[in-house]
Amino acid sequence: MKFIVTSDLHLDTSFSGNGFNPDVGRKLRYSLQQTLLNVVELVKSTNADGLLCGGDLYDHDRFSPETATLLRNAFAEIAPKPVYIAPGNQDFYGPESLYRQVHWSPNVHIFDSDQLSPVTIGDGLTLWGAAQCRPNGADNFLRGFHTDRGGVHIGLFHAGAHLPATGRNGDSPQSGIEASEIENAGLDHLFVGLCHEPRESARCTYPGNPHPLAFGQNGDRGAVVATISPDGTVQREWRPVARFPLHDLEIDITGCMSRAEIRWRLKQALANLCGVARVTVSGEVPAELDFNTRDLAEVQHSLEGLLIRMGRIRPRFDVESIAKEPTVRGQFVRNVMAAVMDDEKRQRVLMTGLRAFEGKRDLEVF
Repeated sequence: MKFIVTSDLHLDTSFSGNGFNPDVGRKLRYSLQQTLLNVVELVKSTNADGLLCGGDLYDHDRFSPETATLLRNAFAEIAPKPVYIAPGNQDFYGPESLYRQVHWSPNVHIFDSDQLSPVTIGDGLTLWGAAQCRPNGADNFLRGFHTDRGGVHIGLFHAGAHLPATGRNGDSPQSGIEASEIENAGLDHLFVGLCHEPRESARCTYPGNPHPLAFGQNGDRGAVVATISPDGTVQREWRPVARFPLHDLEIDITGCMSRAEIRWRLKQALANLCGVARVTVSGEVPAELDFNTRDLAEVQHSLEGLLIRMGRIRPRFDVESIAKEPTVRGQFVRNVMAAVMDDEKRQRVLMTGLRAFEGKRDLEVF
């Protein structure tokens, strides 16, 4: 059988922590809604047998009637194909849960207990799901659990304190749900929400959030097309479903001699980008070059939102010439050059001091 698997969409996210104005946040929330619709469309286009949701579809503290209507209509659109939802810590199954308020179409099954319970989803194939029933709910649904019947067994829940055991690309192991825990529980494979980075191992899949929620969430992400074989093995493929990227860029302005050159370099970096971007400006510039983020905000672009921040800006001084000056500044350089310290510290002291002599406050030296 084939299922589309998703988790951690976080409809109604505020995005305020990213530093954008409310209008950009509104556009990003609309993009989250469109991502949900794209996941549903993926169920149709792949002719999948159903949809598995590993929790945190929405944020409990901010959900609106619009979110409830969106979810109901989206899942009804693929009926009679089933939708199985395992609520997470952000969309926990509590007394005021959206899941309790919506009159769902018959194809929607919401796990409402913090104990794993079975649903037969195919000949010899059982899905075991559970819900987080409070924000700081169950830590490990597998503790003390074991399947009670034959066939192939798949798990679906939103983890508590666990982190994935391995990364998408086979990076070093981390603490998390071990393959032995899954095997000892009698499960052939486990789909888990919580981790926003897509991760996989032989017996476990973290779909990750299909739409980036913050800068730094780079790399391939999307919904998982999971094909479950009769022997319980799972083949996975991530398909992109978000169309509103968050770009996290770094621009080296070393060699720029004027504000116009810096603006041109920024304009080139932003050419043809869509979505929103955060740009960190760094590099070595002439000490006399005076610029700030307001100068760069004038650059034309096609983005919905742009944030510019100063990174490691290093003013470039002609230290040898300054050392020959019969001035306080010259004496400072001579003293630093004669002092016993390593080269890295010497450069930091020189740059910080000379920056102070110049009266600069917008060039930060690390």
